[in-house]
Amino acid sequence: MNSLLYAIRPLASDFLPTIAFAILVALHVSTPVATAGAIGFAALQILVQMAMKRPVPLLQWASIGLVLVFGAVALVTNDARFLMIKPSIIYVAVGVVMLKRGWMLRYLPPIASGHADHLMVRWGYAWSGLMFASAIANAAVAWTLPAYWPAYLATIPLASKLALFATQYVSIRLIVRPKILAERALAAQAAAPHSLAA
Repeated sequence: MNSLLYAIRPLASDFLPTIAFAILVALHVSTPVATAGAIGFAALQILVQMAMKRPVPLLQWASIGLVLVFGAVALVTNDARFLMIKPSIIYVAVGVVMLKRGWMLRYLPPIASGHADHLMVRWGYAWSGLMFASAIANAAVAWTLPAYWPAYLATIPLASKLALFATQYVSIRLIVRPKILAERALAAQAAAPHSLAA
């Protein structure tokens, strides 16, 4: 359970401004207030990280950049069609950032480091693919079924990401845990003759 929380914490942190914006929109807050709230969350996150002298990850910089740019456009246009298509643009931008090799390595708990690095690189590309698929799906629903778009946005994007996260988490545990246990058993075997000799 600790490794699950270790993995979820930075992921939730990276998407907090987007989550804040979605919650405010779902509460029918006006576009300017929802946008200002998301920008405020993003800026506060960066300031807290800097105050704690922690490095700000690339994905978090990308997130705040997207919030600022698309938030400003939303404020200027106040166009519902743009607001519906905006998640597609964000998904594409995030998908491009996620193409960076090894970006997911920071989500590995320390115990799994060195055992699952190649798997996490592959899962990073899977996440990028999900972002591109989400962009296409969102644009298709917004363009062809605008009346159903709010229900789609409230369910499918989150469900698909939770499903991929759960699949990734379970597969990493199933593949990496036996390796760690075998390594520990070998270490215990190697230490056994020394303890007997003593």
